[in-house]
Amino acid sequence: MSVRWGVVGPGRIASKVVRDFPHVPGAEVVAVASRSAERAAAFAAEHGIARSHGSYRAIVDDDGVDVLYIATPHPQHRAVALAALRSGKAVLVEKAFTVTPAATREIVAVAAETGLFAMEAMWTRFQPLIVRVQQLIADGALGEVEAVQADLGVRHPTDPTDRFYNPAVGGGALFDLGVYPISFAQMVLGIPDSVTAHGVLDQSGVDVEEAVQLGFPDGRSASLFSSLRCATPGQARIFGTAGWIDVLPRFHHPDTVVLHRTGHDPMEITLPRTGAGYTHELVEVTECVAAGRSESAIMPLVDTVAVQDVMGAVADQLGMIVQEGPADL
Repeated sequence: MSVRWGVVGPGRIASKVVRDFPHVPGAEVVAVASRSAERAAAFAAEHGIARSHGSYRAIVDDDGVDVLYIATPHPQHRAVALAALRSGKAVLVEKAFTVTPAATREIVAVAAETGLFAMEAMWTRFQPLIVRVQQLIADGALGEVEAVQADLGVRHPTDPTDRFYNPAVGGGALFDLGVYPISFAQMVLGIPDSVTAHGVLDQSGVDVEEAVQLGFPDGRSASLFSSLRCATPGQARIFGTAGWIDVLPRFHHPDTVVLHRTGHDPMEITLPRTGAGYTHELVEVTECVAAGRSESAIMPLVDTVAVQDVMGAVADQLGMIVQEGPADL
């Protein structure tokens, strides 16, 4: 029996993700919901989805759906995820998971209470090359890992009406871009014990750019940068006592990494993604839900909470205006 998926928020990212479902065994997209019935119907028609709903509540109450992929603006994740879990549905929640640590903990707590599967859609961790990088680290290829550097920036038009400059929909660099370097560093180094941020705010109160320094036990560190005003390579480096790994642009869905080891020639490693690269996280969720598991071992909720805590500290230090959405639909 296949795992039946519903999509909440038929926007640009959802359209990309849905196109990867033909590569996912045992999964089918059966429903889509938007607050606009017209948008939902158009998305359903475009992607061959059987049912469309004109409200989020309607898909939460749809008994023919097992798991919801939530791709609404960040502040709306909270209400949809909580309602879905309380209605017996598993959830895959786009990153950033929410815009506050409190809301993330609230969803995690309800997932634990219900015993239902919940995961952040951090597709980076499921990319074949990133899985290979983690294997290299675990095998000791770099010796003791000491530091991470990562950047992700785009030159984005400063249109004050754009969603990137609207705190009500989770605008700014942090929740769309900064989450990637932060999650990458957390994946490699664990949970930091200090966060230092310096950045620039737009007049609307959202962040345009930030440099973030993370401190970890035993002196390990991460230097991270994200921006809406500067295009950057989108590269990451992992430094160890016996060498380093270059994760070539764009590091959050890479095609190639280069392993540099002391006393050895550089080794280039290229691994293909399946589909657009979303396939791998969709396979994980489908298999976990089918098996009755409540969490992913690759993207556990404790890591999502840790990343959200870092973003919360960054937002506080920069003085960002952060508007979390309601708890109820």
